[in-house]
Amino acid sequence: MSAATLLSIEHLRIALPAGADRSHALYDLSLELQRGECLCVVGESGSGKSMLAKALLRLLPSPLQVDGGRLLFRGEDLANHDEDAMRQLRGRDISMVFQEPMSALNPLLSVGRQIDETLQAHGVKDARARRQRVVELLGYVGLPDPERLRHAYPFELSGGQRQRVVIAMALVFDPALLIADEPTSALDVTTQAQILVLLQRIQRDKGMAMLFITHDFGVVQAIADSVLVLEKGHLVEQGTARDVLDAPRQPYTRQLIAAVTASPLEARPALHDAPVVLQAQALEKSFSSRGGWWKRRRTRALAGVDVQLAQGETLGIVGESGSGKSTLGRALVRLLPVESGSITWQGREVAGLSQRRLRGLRSDVQMIFQDPFASLNPRQRIDTILMTGPLAQGVSKAEAARRARQVLELVGLPATALERFPHEFSGGQRQRIGIARALAVEPKILIADECVSALDAVIQVQILELLESLQRRLKLSIVFITHDLRVAARLCDRIAVMQGGQVVEQGATAQVLTQPQHPYTRALLSGVSLALPKANHLSGAEVAS
Repeated sequence: MSAATLLSIEHLRIALPAGADRSHALYDLSLELQRGECLCVVGESGSGKSMLAKALLRLLPSPLQVDGGRLLFRGEDLANHDEDAMRQLRGRDISMVFQEPMSALNPLLSVGRQIDETLQAHGVKDARARRQRVVELLGYVGLPDPERLRHAYPFELSGGQRQRVVIAMALVFDPALLIADEPTSALDVTTQAQILVLLQRIQRDKGMAMLFITHDFGVVQAIADSVLVLEKGHLVEQGTARDVLDAPRQPYTRQLIAAVTASPLEARPALHDAPVVLQAQALEKSFSSRGGWWKRRRTRALAGVDVQLAQGETLGIVGESGSGKSTLGRALVRLLPVESGSITWQGREVAGLSQRRLRGLRSDVQMIFQDPFASLNPRQRIDTILMTGPLAQGVSKAEAARRARQVLELVGLPATALERFPHEFSGGQRQRIGIARALAVEPKILIADECVSALDAVIQVQILELLESLQRRLKLSIVFITHDLRVAARLCDRIAVMQGGQVVEQGATAQVLTQPQHPYTRALLSGVSLALPKANHLSGAEVAS
């Protein structure tokens, strides 16, 4: 191992304990990461990428364990560290940026308080110094008015802002190694590019090494010095970013690259003369946020929004992070109250109905959430999760069990899945379970909120094909919320474009995508047609020297 090598992994194996199924989450993996280098680990859901990151921090979920090999950080085997030594290492020498910042952040604490806790945990006792460091970090990652923002709570921030907070938390002690686990997969193209530029600037400023986990070769093109490709726990291909991108040797690598470089924008024909099943008119919604001690401000999340959905139609709601898409989706399904405006389900006004009166109508309109792991109860088996909705609607236990088996079959999962827990499934499988749960009450309308944004390109195609098939078989009407115009082009009959809480343009998919009228729509489309650019950044060797 050379002096420039920060991390060396030798023949790492991760598996269930002896006596159980000995299939490996990672099998015989070896790699080296140099100081200042960015190594991208690429693969589909379930390939073992996140297991590698968790093994480095000794955070593997039970019952998985390291079954062999060595994890050498600065020449020392992490397996020989006791828990106290690992606690000092985490956050100080090795930090991690997690995929879903809303799950990584405590919803009950302000973001400044959460960064402050990291400082306290590592022995910084001076309260004034901690406060100055918090404000400095929030400003460094590009958040506006950091003195005010440190009082904000995670739910008051956009997805891109929350991801910047998580990055700030990881940088508290300027670690030598930053592990980034899919930090941009759920972000829109514009915000994704901003986060990647931020991470490159941080790496250049701090001279740190970065282990970047992703399924997106567009991201690899933007930031990687070297690439490692995993498939089902096995190392498939390894090399410099240029070699792997320009001349991939393995069919699996070529398949992953094709998933993000293929398919020009295509549009579906518009539907005509179908009855309206969901309509919103003049919706207004504001959120109150704290701007400092005794100071509060209000942000308009929805500003006079009008949309409608026809029977059998898919309406795409598109826009960047913070545009109001998810707020609109939750308002349409009555998970958020609105301040004014009208919402009708199949001709019935529901905006003013109490939750008790809504209960009998809930089966008509169901929601598929962005993060299936966060939306599934980790302590319940899948049969309980799928049966809860029908039972709440008053069907018998036998009928609820029958529906659970039926919807699992519809989404392509075996009946044996009923006896398992959410953590035993891959991301794509969990999303199928989320779809099955929504279908179990036999809805007529689905609200799908970014339900494929966190999935790798191959699994994403499978879920989109599944939704198209289910829509045809069950005659569903779908509101599909997404930041990805390629996904909208494939799935949606009409598109409504949101910016700053307003619908700035809407119409037939073909019209919006080929003849956009609003400058914001044209800006979104320009981001879709181009691959992420390779930003100017120092190579690992240049930083190390």
